Formats: sequence, C-alpha cells, structure tokens
Amino acid sequence: MRTRFLPYSTRPGRLAAQVFSDFAVALWTGIWLLVGLAVYDAISTIAEAGRQVQTGAQGIAGSLASAGHDAGHIPLLGDAISQPLASASEAALEIAGAGHTLDTTGSWLAVLLAMAVIALPILIAVLPWLFLRLRFFRRKLTVTALAATPAGEQLLALRALANRPPRRLAALSPDPVGGWRREDPVTIRALAALELRSAGIAAGFGPAR
Repeated sequence: MRTRFLPYSTRPGRLAAQVFSDFAVALWTGIWLLVGLAVYDAISTIAEAGRQVQTGAQGIAGSLASAGHDAGHIPLLGDAISQPLASASEAALEIAGAGHTLDTTGSWLAVLLAMAVIALPILIAVLPWLFLRLRFFRRKLTVTALAATPAGEQLLALRALANRPPRRLAALSPDPVGGWRREDPVTIRALAALELRSAGIAAGFGPAR
C-alpha cells in the first residue's frame, strides 16, 4: 500500500506522536475492557447462583415426583403419602422457575453493567483520537493530490501565504508574496513544501509529476 493512503505522517516527529497516541488509546481501551470483564464476572455470579438453584430444584422436583408416584401404589396409605410429595414437587418446580429468572436477569445485568462501565471511558478516548486521525488523513490526501500538479502546487503555496506564520514565510524568501505573484518556481516550491510540512508530510513527498 502506498504511504499516501496510510493515516500517518511522513515526518518522523509527528509519526512518533501518532504511533504513541495509537499505543495510548489501545492501552486505555484494553484496561477498560479488562475492567468491564471483571464487572461482568462479578455480576455473573448472580446468574450462576440462579443456575445452581434451578438445577438443584429441578432434581429435587423430579425425585419428589417419582417418590410420590411410587407411594401412590402403597395400599390404603398411597394417596395420603403421594399427595404431599406431589405438592412438594410442584413447590420445587416453582423454586426452579425462580432460579431460571434469576439466571436470565443476572446474565443481562452483567452485560448491561459491563457495557455501562466501559462505554464512556472508551468513547472519551477513542472518539477524539478517531476524529483527529480522520481529519489528518483527509488533509493528507488533499495536499498530496494538490502537490501532484503545478496548479495544485501554486494553491498550496497560496495556502501557506494565508496560513503560515510570517516569520516562517520570511525565512523562505525576502518577498514570498511577490515570488508567488511572479510565479517564481523556487518560491512556489518552497511555500508548497512549507504547507506540506504543516500537514505532517515531509518535503518532496507525493506523486512525481
């Protein structure tokens, strides 16, 4: 891939700053993802308790129902014994249902709380970083495209006259405005290079004409 289409500066100092910002944002995001996982694991214990209650209650309900069914075959006392066992089985099933509800609620709560904890810190870091990087990338594409043509180079020189500090313009030429008006190639090239450097692009970078 050509470096023109990479969202990074071709000037060493600015490139180092961009790489450092990438590392810092990645590290910040990773830390908060770990925090979110810790919150998720902590809240998930509620769901795990619900699953254990559901499993245990279902097992007890099954055992009681089976015992009630067997007790029903006991002569004379069968109905008297099986009825309480059946009632106890139904109560255990209700407990199992409550455990299932606790499991479902705990699982959703774990996800929601984890997202709530990590969303704001990550967005605070990522959104400005992404905005600045996209703005840089758009500017880089624009100025490198302009630098590829004589007319675009003249426009870059004009932008430098309008946007760069006077002391930097004076360091290029005693009369940078006059040189631009006379279409002096040396002055125009120097002004265009100044504008390229302000966009984070090393002088001489860009498609050859």
